[in-house]
Amino acid sequence: MTTTPIVIVPGWRNSGPGHWQSLWAEQLPNARRVEQDDWVSPRREAWVERVSHTVTEAAAQGGPVVVVAHSLGCIATAHLPPAVMQHIGAALLVAPADPERRGILADFAPVPYQPLPFRSLVVASSNDPYCPSRLAGAYARAWGSEFVRLNNAGHINVDSGHGPWPLGLGLLQSLLAPLPAPPRAEPFHA
Repeated sequence: MTTTPIVIVPGWRNSGPGHWQSLWAEQLPNARRVEQDDWVSPRREAWVERVSHTVTEAAAQGGPVVVVAHSLGCIATAHLPPAVMQHIGAALLVAPADPERRGILADFAPVPYQPLPFRSLVVASSNDPYCPSRLAGAYARAWGSEFVRLNNAGHINVDSGHGPWPLGLGLLQSLLAPLPAPPRAEPFHA
């Protein structure tokens, strides 16, 4: 991996010890994890403020930052103010939540439907119980994100068999890799 700062943004109820986000936070020396005061009854203002602070702090250490968000963490990331988003170079947004269908998450609705000002990749599952893949696809289109739809991967968490999640690490690596220079145009001779 690179020395690019990585900010891990867990979703509702946090990511437990075997969750790929927790494992990555331990493995990646340049990763820092967002910690919320209340993982059970989330409030948008408090969550966005905590994510904003962590992103800004990481960027000061050597930005731009790559965000790795899961579930409600994806929605909190989409709610970040523009001044914070400018510190983000890319984002891996995995199994976004649907706050409009889950009362406890309603404070995060409506979900922003504006393009994100950084490269992003939305990864969703065909059978996620918390967000239909067609809605995750709509988020991806609205955010200007690349979209990866996994077949029968559940909520892409420990309960659905995703511990270390090597595919996710590969996707993260693709966001960390420098983008190739555009091909040089050859002069046209008639």
